[in-house]
Amino acid sequence: MSTPPPYADVGLLAPVRAGTPAEEAVGDLAWLQAMLDAEAALVRAQARCGTVPPAAAATITALARADLLDLRAIAVAARETANPVVALVAALTAVVADRAPDAAEYVHRGSTSQDVFDTAAMLVARRALLPLGADLRAVAATLAQVAAAHRDTVMAGRTLALHAVPTTFGLKAAGWRQLVLESVTRLERVADTLPVSLGGAAGTLAGYLQYATENPEDPEGAVPGALTAAFAAETGLAAGALPWHALRTPVADLGAALAHTTGALGKIAADVLVLTRTELGEVTEPGGAGRGVSSAMPHKRNPVLATLIRSAALQVPAQAAVLAQCLATEDERSAGLWHAEWQPLRECLRLAGGAAHTARELVGGLRVHPPRMRANLEATGGRLVSERVSAVLAPRLGRTAARDLLTEVSARAARTARPLAEVLTAVLAEDAALVGVLTPQQIASLTDPAGYTGAAGALVDRALAPTHSHTEVEDGQH
Repeated sequence: MSTPPPYADVGLLAPVRAGTPAEEAVGDLAWLQAMLDAEAALVRAQARCGTVPPAAAATITALARADLLDLRAIAVAARETANPVVALVAALTAVVADRAPDAAEYVHRGSTSQDVFDTAAMLVARRALLPLGADLRAVAATLAQVAAAHRDTVMAGRTLALHAVPTTFGLKAAGWRQLVLESVTRLERVADTLPVSLGGAAGTLAGYLQYATENPEDPEGAVPGALTAAFAAETGLAAGALPWHALRTPVADLGAALAHTTGALGKIAADVLVLTRTELGEVTEPGGAGRGVSSAMPHKRNPVLATLIRSAALQVPAQAAVLAQCLATEDERSAGLWHAEWQPLRECLRLAGGAAHTARELVGGLRVHPPRMRANLEATGGRLVSERVSAVLAPRLGRTAARDLLTEVSARAARTARPLAEVLTAVLAEDAALVGVLTPQQIASLTDPAGYTGAAGALVDRALAPTHSHTEVEDGQH
């Protein structure tokens, strides 16, 4: 059995992302390779503009491989320069010089650390967003099936932790799906605009232009727009209007979208954690050998998937807040703020990715228990439809009088542990002015929770309609 080095982070304290696609996509090795990919793409872009020999660009690209470098040595060396790019450039240059000395001088030519690192960060983000997006779309597809299947499955709606009025599990699932779809839209919008970073030492591209004027094949091809466009084409990223060393919107936007994503998934997890309580038992997580076992209580099967998702939902907004704070950077490049983004950005990506992967498993195997939902509807003896009865009586008694009557009837029903219908029938019979206002048959019908789900079914249909689910989200109606 191989043992990881003592400094390795294998997810022991973050099981929500351990073993998920997000973990590999944003690990140290992936980040190192992304920086190398940025270096290789940059030199190819310069070759496109005629300022670097194509052969040198091809050589550097072929040797820009993480397996040829010492990851740990680069990490330790970064302590001396406050970022890993300086050590990476030295190591890559040494590898290229050993294989093709003439090409070595073109490594990192005219560039600065932030160009490489920020471009690498955008590459890492885009690569991490691919499996994350796939998981979210799978979650949404499953929830559409759940919502349709339980369109008319009546359950207690709960507000401020207490029974409110009836709803349906289909409407709850449709709401979960809507949040997930909104996250997909946000992430896709961000992913489509992730930009390359190209600015040089202070955002003027002076270094690139200086090298371009020394011996260019096509001086006009090295102008800022052309080089940026070529760099974007080589990486598959977007070409921003300006260098963004000190304009941190891309990172802040990414953090915000990831915070929304984990918040959306966290809503699902929070509901599952409530509904799976022993005394409710309305849903159950998918099981499996060893899943949810307690170290002390043999009878327990804990809701671990929802627990893991919720843990990510609580962490990512805090990490994203760091990214938002880094918008207030000073000068043309910052001391500390840029550096403070790196780990929070990685945590946002891998926690959100882990949460989405976990949510896919959760909703894919979620077991719904309509009999328990129906039984729980009876817990208050019909009092959760007092609003309906009050509304029916309002035209006959006046709104205030009807509400006061139902308030008294509900309180008496609670004190005596009798059904609302029984108490209401008795109260109406006791008062000569109220006799005949409602018949016992009408009261029985009005106090049936299944008859008071409002537009729940229609809302589910609307949410699942092909023209609704995506159109409103894409139009920005969040």
